[in-house]
Amino acid sequence: MIKTDILIIGAGPTGLFAVFEAGLLQLKCHLIDALPQPGGQCSEIYPKKPIYDIPGFPEVLAGDLVDNLMEQIKPFQPGFTLGERAETIQKQEDGSFVVTTNKGTQHQAPVVAIAGGLGSFEPRKPQLAGLEKFEDKGVNYFIKDPEVYRNKRVLIAGGGDSALDWSIFLAEVASEVTLVHRRNEFRGALDSVEKVQYLKNKGKINLITPAEVVGLKGADDLEAVTVRKMSDPQEDFELAVDHFIPLFGLSPKLGPIADWGLEIEKNAIKVDNTLDYQTNIPGLYAIGDVNTYPGKLKLILCGFHEATLMCQSAYQRIFPDKKYVMKYTTVGGITGFDGSKKEAPKAVVKSID
Repeated sequence: MIKTDILIIGAGPTGLFAVFEAGLLQLKCHLIDALPQPGGQCSEIYPKKPIYDIPGFPEVLAGDLVDNLMEQIKPFQPGFTLGERAETIQKQEDGSFVVTTNKGTQHQAPVVAIAGGLGSFEPRKPQLAGLEKFEDKGVNYFIKDPEVYRNKRVLIAGGGDSALDWSIFLAEVASEVTLVHRRNEFRGALDSVEKVQYLKNKGKINLITPAEVVGLKGADDLEAVTVRKMSDPQEDFELAVDHFIPLFGLSPKLGPIADWGLEIEKNAIKVDNTLDYQTNIPGLYAIGDVNTYPGKLKLILCGFHEATLMCQSAYQRIFPDKKYVMKYTTVGGITGFDGSKKEAPKAVVKSID
């Protein structure tokens, strides 16, 4: 039995930052994640994708953000159960919870925080004959390492932010980038749409709309796709490619957590955002993209805020007779569980004659 103060289900950015905030309160954390490494989607799906809305970082790669968070929480020595999925939860007579994974590993804590992001997710795949045959042989649903596409012919299908962003990024990596979308209008950010149009005019991106990929060809690896232009009459043509990347979004699923007796709304966990992001089960919290409440925004920044307030509430739940007086890290510094301490600089007062 692994025992801890706060058990965090999900080791994405929100879960990792919760470790830091809990550490400032001298609360120990343990994290469970079905993925084999910390970082959630940032590590598994788009580690090389730049993020622009993290305070203090005009631009940071998703993988680098995870590395920085891991460095930040190192003094607080969190435990990890990786490659296992949280399966069941049972409330004990003392009010604590026991969470068991699909591999039978048991964890006990007085507080559980679900930080599972979108939950378990699968890519939305196009209905194409022979698609599975070419998976990982030219057909990919995620871009983990852009260098794989260096000097290659890449076709991206989709009309959202991911399709636009990766088309822009790979325009400087691949030998040829083609973006295909069923409509002339895109669902992504306006500045991204304008950037794609600019790169099209510069000959950096081949933009084909309205159109869709209707066929795949190749002996072993993918060699070409058939594109159908939705004109009147319709027109099919073959395009030689090395990689086909359909980016039609993800189908999120809560998995076993959906059976834990939580209030669920549109595949997200309802929480009380007026105070601490607690669910309908006392002591069980949900933070980050996995939760929902009026005005919810699915941003890493918002997850950090929710994690901070959750930890304050967790402290009061674990130590109901203690009163925590918050001190800024610029005043109190950071004391790790290993005895290490980062001292805050002392104030210097000068007299003025």
